Amino acid sequence: MSSSSDFQQDRHSFSGSPQKWNDFELPGDTLYYRFTSDMSNTEWGYKFTVTAGHLGRFQTGFEILKQMLSEERVVPHLPLAKMWEWQVGVACRQTGHQRLKAIHLLLKIVQCGAQRDCDLTLLKPLWQLFTHMENNLCHDMAKPGILLPLHRALAELFFVTENRVTELGSLQEYLLALNTEDHLHRCTAQ
Repeated sequence: MSSSSDFQQDRHSFSGSPQKWNDFELPGDTLYYRFTSDMSNTEWGYKFTVTAGHLGRFQTGFEILKQMLSEERVVPHLPLAKMWEWQVGVACRQTGHQRLKAIHLLLKIVQCGAQRDCDLTLLKPLWQLFTHMENNLCHDMAKPGILLPLHRALAELFFVTENRVTELGSLQEYLLALNTEDHLHRCTAQ
């Protein structure tokens, strides 16, 4: 496998059992590969998975943004509204630790006190995820336990955000924007 059609750049060769294969990265957007059999086996060949993107990009970006949001003298110069929009998108699309890290950055942005510039209604998909988790927790009271890390992270994000919008005097607008009309009717009926 190589990043060039002549197999001279970024070349990786593999032979033998799958245990000898290692993950690797190729620069660019094209992968060239050549499969050659020596006909010594009747196996079907090899299987490999190609994933776009750079393996360390998310972690690097997370560390940089976390550090920038921790520097009080830097925060006023950051495009927080745009960063907020990006991070909400990342938190909605990612799973696992990457989602937790995106929520961590959202929490840092809210704590910076810059939510006047951030569209908090973008949190609606995360609010729906949180309320779904809350409903499942209420229905599963037979098994009391520890909240999942995602559940805890979302609870903290919404708690801090609610406190911030209360300080700004816009709690009602915020809560109306996050909830569906159906949910508001159910709450009123209860």
